[in-house]
Amino acid sequence: MEMNRPRILLAGIPMSLLAAHHKPLYEEFEIVGTSADGRALMATAIQLQPSVIVVDLAVPSLIEVSNRQELKKLIPRTKFLVITRREDLDVALQALQEWASGVLLRRTARRELLCALRKLIADQVYLPPSVVQEPKELQSPSSPAQRHKALTRRQREVLKLLAEGRTMKDIADILRLSTSTVAFHKYKIKHTFGLRSNVELLRLAIRENLTSAE
Repeated sequence: MEMNRPRILLAGIPMSLLAAHHKPLYEEFEIVGTSADGRALMATAIQLQPSVIVVDLAVPSLIEVSNRQELKKLIPRTKFLVITRREDLDVALQALQEWASGVLLRRTARRELLCALRKLIADQVYLPPSVVQEPKELQSPSSPAQRHKALTRRQREVLKLLAEGRTMKDIADILRLSTSTVAFHKYKIKHTFGLRSNVELLRLAIRENLTSAE
């Protein structure tokens, strides 16, 4: 039924982005409006209550933390799909930890948009395949022991909270551990899987299904 289609709001996104998926996109989703900047987006989003907002990370005013937090409080059920340049990927992944549910790269957004929207509507996180590429240590294990590497229960708890953007102190309070113990678990995860950055930790969390779009 048309009235039950998920509602999509575009913020700073050219309509040409939709051209590649015109027919299936309009059959599955309802494009309810567009917005040019962060302030206009707030008013439009509150009025329209979209299922997903597709937003360019460079949209004016949206980058202000207070605006993002306020918008998230006002429309808590709305998912955010952010589009960014490859060089700004770290910023986009930080958004994924704090307020967004998916990330698209501008150069691949046309072909991945429909898949990303479907993932978000299904309460899943979306990252481009090129971003979720496994580190070489996980792709080509050099020994039987390496092939069977697995996170412990406690490491999974710590990694999940790290992926949510929690601080070491937050995680320590939630799990009733010392901050140094949390830091040790983080170090062990990075050492075991050969990870070098928080971005790679987030990728691991996604592969382990420890993230959600909520």
